[in-house]
Amino acid sequence: MAIKYLIDENLPPLYQQQLLRYQPGLTVLMVGEPATPPKGTLDPEILIWCEFNNFILVTNNRTSMPIHLAEHLKQNRHIPGIFVFRQKQILDKLLTI
Repeated sequence: MAIKYLIDENLPPLYQQQLLRYQPGLTVLMVGEPATPPKGTLDPEILIWCEFNNFILVTNNRTSMPIHLAEHLKQNRHIPGIFVFRQKQILDKLLTI
């Protein structure tokens, strides 16, 4: 199964551009693009979208996202993955997966 990333709207488009520059075969979408949750979508809804569409969420939201993820899992839901990084760590970590 191919890895697919959904990048949170709070991260700059540069991350998507750079990931695709180094790994052109990746599927890397950003919140707000066609066929993704629109900008302003609440975190719990983004987690559900990732679950149904088999995307790994990439975010720098270390405040509320862990809380929403815990609630998501308590509801017997799942998510293919979630990476919560400081912005400067993101590209290096995602390219080594």
